[in-house]
Amino acid sequence: MGSIFDMQQSCPQTMRVLRDGAGTSPVPEGISSGAFTVQMLLSSRTEGEMTAMRAFVPPGIVTHWHSHPRGQLLFVLDGVGRVQRARDNADDDGAEGDDVVELHAGDAVWFAPNERHWHGAAADSSFEYLSVQPVKDGSAVAWFEPVKQESLVK
Repeated sequence: MGSIFDMQQSCPQTMRVLRDGAGTSPVPEGISSGAFTVQMLLSSRTEGEMTAMRAFVPPGIVTHWHSHPRGQLLFVLDGVGRVQRARDNADDDGAEGDDVVELHAGDAVWFAPNERHWHGAAADSSFEYLSVQPVKDGSAVAWFEPVKQESLVK
């Protein structure tokens, strides 16, 4: 997509220290409802290796629907986040997923392999988190359509 998600061939082969804020970049357009930044901690296209990032999301910004071929772990560092997993069929009210779940500092959430979901900041709070996702077939994420407003209020 954009330079922030251009993966390296493999993870570093020796110890590497990444200082607070080093390498922080905006995410590419087309993956969220607005701008936010990430600090790439690990980047790889090698089968089974990990990618990892620290995300800084302003209030009200959410990712588009997406999935990870080998799953994803989120760990909340600060603020209030919201997550939702997709359903096979939308409700009569147009909602695309199960109930939205609120997350706080110290909470962790696991999304199973290929489980469509979104995550983002609550309307009145920023959201900072770590995410870790393994690589499969050279990729750690597949991006889909934007989240409908009906899903955000479910």
